[in-house]
Amino acid sequence: MKLGVLTVLYQNLPFEEALDRIKEKGLQTIELGTGNYPGNHHCNPSILLEEAEALKTFQQQIQDRGLEISALSCHGNPLHPNQETAKSAHDTWRETVLLAEKLGLDTINLFSGCPGDSVHSKHPNWVTCAWPPDYLEILDWQWNEQLIPYWKEEAAFAREHGVTKIAFEMHPGFMVYNPETLLRLREAVGPEIGANYDPSHLVWQGMDPVETIKLLGKAGAIFHVHAKDTYVDQTNTAKNGVLDTKAYDQFMDRSWSFRSVGYGMDEKKWKDIVSTLRMIGYDGAISIEHEDGLASVEEGFSKAVDTLKRALFFEKQSEIWWA
Repeated sequence: MKLGVLTVLYQNLPFEEALDRIKEKGLQTIELGTGNYPGNHHCNPSILLEEAEALKTFQQQIQDRGLEISALSCHGNPLHPNQETAKSAHDTWRETVLLAEKLGLDTINLFSGCPGDSVHSKHPNWVTCAWPPDYLEILDWQWNEQLIPYWKEEAAFAREHGVTKIAFEMHPGFMVYNPETLLRLREAVGPEIGANYDPSHLVWQGMDPVETIKLLGKAGAIFHVHAKDTYVDQTNTAKNGVLDTKAYDQFMDRSWSFRSVGYGMDEKKWKDIVSTLRMIGYDGAISIEHEDGLASVEEGFSKAVDTLKRALFFEKQSEIWWA
């Protein structure tokens, strides 16, 4: 396995300075935002696709530090009912595919998207219950008229350009938010659909990382992994459940909060996650995503690195020579 980071946490630094800090921490891979929610501060497809010299310099800066790109990330909502918003997300995705082809990468991380409840909608509509029956009608339309047709076409486009791993982050608010919805879309579209497995979004929904990794692993559907943690406040959850719309800075009142690795689940749980990933044959990057409102970027990142260095297996597993 290789330890990496989504470089968005250093978005205010020049690319080379960000790379130097990452290298100093002993990491091996970087994940780069190419637009939409992650921004494109370090990797702008519009520039890199048009300017050969800029692309060459970009690649050299990474190679000079002995780093590798684990994936490109363009999380957005290409199914947004606002056509301008949807087109922007779609165009960024398409540019990201073309850039991945130039870089020789096969993995792109993103969201599945979420439409509204009809062609007349102004905002996305994420359905969370089956009754009243209107919601099931909405879901049927969203899946069969929007989500599946869109990703069938985009999977074909990705295939044509060497991108064989469309890695969805299972995130509430989007159509793919848990293993069941991910596998449903994979079944409908094809093996190009898989997960950018981020346990933080699953934990607060009540799922167990080990069990979800086993489930997705059996289907060969884990393409990339994020390392981000979630602290679940048992007192607030007991009173209000886990669906929480309070602002992320209301730590005392929220049911859950994103944390640095080791500050939600304990280190033993992270070792269990890593061990289960090895069991299913995953040997790729574990990419840190820093979104801890209680820690500075530098300290939160450093503590995540320290915890994961103790948890990860960096060498190939041995033969079972004792049996």
